[in-house]
Amino acid sequence: MKEKTKGTIRLHRRPRPKSCSMFVSWPGIGDVSLIVAKYLKEKSGAVEIGEIEPINFFEPVGVTVEDNVVESPRFPESKFYYWQDKETGKGLVLFIGEEQPSSKGYELVNSILDVAQKLKVERIYSCAAAVTRIHHSEEPKVWGVATKRELIGELSKCNVILRGNLRIAGLNGLVLGIAKERDIEGICLLGEVPTYGTQIANPKASLAVLEVLTRMLGIDIDLTELSNLAKQTDEEMEFIAKRATAEFIGRFTEPIWEQDEYEEE
Repeated sequence: MKEKTKGTIRLHRRPRPKSCSMFVSWPGIGDVSLIVAKYLKEKSGAVEIGEIEPINFFEPVGVTVEDNVVESPRFPESKFYYWQDKETGKGLVLFIGEEQPSSKGYELVNSILDVAQKLKVERIYSCAAAVTRIHHSEEPKVWGVATKRELIGELSKCNVILRGNLRIAGLNGLVLGIAKERDIEGICLLGEVPTYGTQIANPKASLAVLEVLTRMLGIDIDLTELSNLAKQTDEEMEFIAKRATAEFIGRFTEPIWEQDEYEEE
């Protein structure tokens, strides 16, 4: 039987694990967070347990046409999935949003945390990109922040970089702020992304985050497929890096034969 809450949330199931964490994800720079969430969902076999009705948060601005026939307006999906470790009884809730709303983000996040508290989630995890001057051939590091100072030691044990002061844009960051308002533990892991590669998906950064996240969650996920994808993406990054270098050189250097003839006097 479906459970409806506040007119926006529909829960098809209400699991009751011994303990439970939640990973919350929306698209962002490099799709670092979304890649992590979808990979976790696929490899764990998490099943859908609910959704948030999109009509209160999204406004369609166009339609899709298939073979000259207009399709009905489609709203972005915002769904909950659940997986439980059979040995430990620990549960993991995944929230995956296809799109970040242009407004009412605060209200959407509160709806998600309503579900978290209903399912007695003990800790919220999120993920984002840390845009830095790293070269794509380097192994990206993982930065971390927490809602409570007591959690900093846990980040340090996982070799997470503590940058001190920074700003996390979008709902992948906001969710931790609202979790803190509700006194829910929260951790955000940020995978390093090259400044010149922010426009393409970055599974390499996602892989670095997943290695830390699975350790924190105490779960075993096969990361081979994501590792292979990261290697393939390095080739695309190589092309982008060369193009960015060429554009930089072209912008800040001028061939001598193109200089004005009077400049020499």
